[in-house]
Amino acid sequence: MAGDRTLNQLVSELTLEERKNLLEKLKSQSNLSNDPLYEAPKEAAAVQFDEQYTKLPWYYRVFYLVLSFFKSKPPQKLFEDSQVGRLGREIEEHFPGQYNYQRAYLLSGFYQTLMELKEGARFFFTTLDASIGRDKGAFYAFLGSLELGDVHRRLQTETDPGKIAEIHPSTAEAELRQMAFRAMEDAFAAITEEQRNAMYHNARSLHCLRELSSFLYDRILMAFGTESAISGQVCSINVVRELLTDLNNILFSLNHPPPLPLLESLFVFLLQDKTGEQGFDMDREMRSLLVKAENALATIRTFNIRVPLTLMLRCASRDMSLSPQAVSGGEDWFLMYREYWKRHIDLEFAEYTRLRRHQELVNSFRYFLKGANLKVLDNVVSETSPNGLPIPEAMSLSFLLTFYSAVFMGEINKTLRPILIDGEFYKRENRTEFTESYNDLIKLEGDIRKFELNISPAGDFGKRYALAKQDMSSLQVKRRKIQLALQDASGEAKRIIDSVRRAAQSMINILNGILGKEPGGRYDALGNLGQLSGKGSAFTTGIADAIQKFQKTLQIMNDIDVMESGRN
Repeated sequence: MAGDRTLNQLVSELTLEERKNLLEKLKSQSNLSNDPLYEAPKEAAAVQFDEQYTKLPWYYRVFYLVLSFFKSKPPQKLFEDSQVGRLGREIEEHFPGQYNYQRAYLLSGFYQTLMELKEGARFFFTTLDASIGRDKGAFYAFLGSLELGDVHRRLQTETDPGKIAEIHPSTAEAELRQMAFRAMEDAFAAITEEQRNAMYHNARSLHCLRELSSFLYDRILMAFGTESAISGQVCSINVVRELLTDLNNILFSLNHPPPLPLLESLFVFLLQDKTGEQGFDMDREMRSLLVKAENALATIRTFNIRVPLTLMLRCASRDMSLSPQAVSGGEDWFLMYREYWKRHIDLEFAEYTRLRRHQELVNSFRYFLKGANLKVLDNVVSETSPNGLPIPEAMSLSFLLTFYSAVFMGEINKTLRPILIDGEFYKRENRTEFTESYNDLIKLEGDIRKFELNISPAGDFGKRYALAKQDMSSLQVKRRKIQLALQDASGEAKRIIDSVRRAAQSMINILNGILGKEPGGRYDALGNLGQLSGKGSAFTTGIADAIQKFQKTLQIMNDIDVMESGRN
């Protein structure tokens, strides 16, 4: 569900029109080259020695036949050796400092170029970790808002439970959900072949960038050492040939730079945790990231120009037909995209149901609260305070705050206070429990107001939350700090709620005992109940009414808990 909420937040903060405008700005400011990242050298065409040998003039074949008699090697093998040697000499001539053919060594020039490739590719590792590393489906859905704009609009509007319910007001929720999924499938069916190809190309670019940025460069670099006969760092190509083959396949597969809409989506996901920071400038941050992407892609392009990896591997393996193979990946984009929207619709319906039950719950206890509106807590996240702390217990505290002024102090306390002051309990423990419960209830408003201050920007929890959101550590550390701040704030809120719950239950037990509903039990009647009651029954009626109100309070608190648990 985290990915769904992330996308919803991004879409709400950055509309489709704003994204298009941002994309146009990036296009105008970008120096991103459209030149291919990988171009196979002309010499890289696969060669079949047997075919080439048979096409040689007859006198060349005679030459190799005579030579084979002296060298004790088949003439085809001698021809192959000559071609491999010729290729090795061409590599040394055209790409100096990269490869020593005679010794089959990678040289210091290759070491330095590979180091640069590693550093350049590292930029994409961080970027991809913040996007597809979080939730690949959510990222594809966000990217689809640009590449599949018409489909995205349909998915947003035609699967919205509120809008479906407006059109079909008397339809059951299960049928509304089925309508949403049918609308989803209809929208998917409208994806054109061109749009599918664009999304697949993006998915391929993502996969290849991830493979390149997470490649095990250090295993190759650590294989380098010194050689007395050759200056600088060297390494036998045969020691790392398998790794180089994998790298060659990745570079061959990443033959074109990623499209600008893809880079924009990556950058937005990367910046999402900074959007609430003071002084954050989306345009400035995007331009900075674009420059870094340009430099990283230039590094990849430079490596492919400077290092004839395919030719070097042919020399090392003595196989002139060796060619890079495209790596698989990206084919699952639609599956991820579809699964995201299924989860999204489920989340939307869960939230729709929760909000409807929330309203039903509010309506149900409006009478209980004497028509008073819920007192919304300051500094918790709400429509009017989007930057507040997302405290799950906020509604329970709002209810208790309203209950305190409208019901407890207005009615219940008129019955409890005489008992506190003049009540003669037979059992000392009953008096102690009553006093403790009463004190917990009477200070409820103060506890909640103190909690409001603690979650304010100047309070302990509020400061910790703000600092955690602005933390410059890794994303994982930052999330952990935010989580801990919210957990501690939530723990304090639960302490207040649990205190009221215990006090209310104790009051129910004690007041039932005072009315004689538990003869011989733990709780018993007051020794002076008759004096407190006077000649009328108003006092005992007030006790019975207080019991009912406490029971109703506990029921409402439990209903709120059930409703909020459905959100998480």
